[in-house]
Amino acid sequence: MSDKKLPQKVARELTYTEKVWHTVGIVAIVAVLILIARVAFGVLLVALAGCLISVYFHGLGDIIQRKTSWKRRTAMLVSVTGSFIILAFLLWFMGSKIQVQVSELSDTLPHTIHNAKLKLAETPLGRKVLEATSGGDPDKLFATASQFFSTTFGVLGNIYIILFLGIFFTASPSLYKDGLILLIPPDNKDLARKIVNHISLSLKGWLKGTMISMVLLAILLPVSLSLMGIPMALVLGLLAAILVIVPNFGSFIAMIPGVLLALTIDTNTAIIVALIYIGVQTLVQNIIAPLIQKKMINMPPALTIIGQLIMGVLGGAMGIIMAVPAIAILMILADEMYVKRINPELRD
Repeated sequence: MSDKKLPQKVARELTYTEKVWHTVGIVAIVAVLILIARVAFGVLLVALAGCLISVYFHGLGDIIQRKTSWKRRTAMLVSVTGSFIILAFLLWFMGSKIQVQVSELSDTLPHTIHNAKLKLAETPLGRKVLEATSGGDPDKLFATASQFFSTTFGVLGNIYIILFLGIFFTASPSLYKDGLILLIPPDNKDLARKIVNHISLSLKGWLKGTMISMVLLAILLPVSLSLMGIPMALVLGLLAAILVIVPNFGSFIAMIPGVLLALTIDTNTAIIVALIYIGVQTLVQNIIAPLIQKKMINMPPALTIIGQLIMGVLGGAMGIIMAVPAIAILMILADEMYVKRINPELRD
């Protein structure tokens, strides 16, 4: 009996019209995915901020557990409730004074800017600075600032959501971690656990360094500015501490109101105040913080700035604030999933 060859299916070549429709369909799907990602980007940033709050609670809980040998649940409960109690106490103890100084700063800032312009106009260099910065449209600048400081659901709404997400992530972290790992194929589950642990360790290092930098700036700057006779030193120090979470740009923005207030006294005082800002911020952010952030991955400064610009365009102020932890996560993912696979000598 002779073997009969079975008929083989021959792939039919697509017509020009079908190719066009396939291309249009692919482009449409990609466009829809990009649009969804763009719309949901703010939500992802809020979720990341909630994860950072959870990382803070867990980090503080680890310290409490090591120092007291309490059970994990007890240490975490003390971590969460203690943090809220301390925050409420600080707001109660310093709230009225901060409110008065913030109101005073808001009332005097326009007059301070006017006086600073008069001081700058007295010198040739100052006149050049005024000429270079006088071309901006105030309405346009205000609109840009408003857009820059806008967030997904509003500032108060974001804070509310972030705190609750942080509490939920803190209460049952294994639920979300295990649920995420369930989505990974069996062959890559160990790698997924390693990546999650690496990200957690890196974010703890970044958060620890950032918080200690905040505390040091909130202490050193007000004391230094008060010795120079600069009014509203407490608010200026708190502003600089808050803006620590915005690398590169935050320190410069925080310095502007302090230097403007110093200009109302005299030019030499303004120069000294600028040097105080630069000195204190350099000491804290470039010397002390890196020593603390040993477990944070080494992030090139240029990459940080590029990441901030991209995140700022996509997510506004929240994007800039979350730029460093987001870039750290992306770098860990790229390192573990791609770089170490093509470079075996870099594997652990």
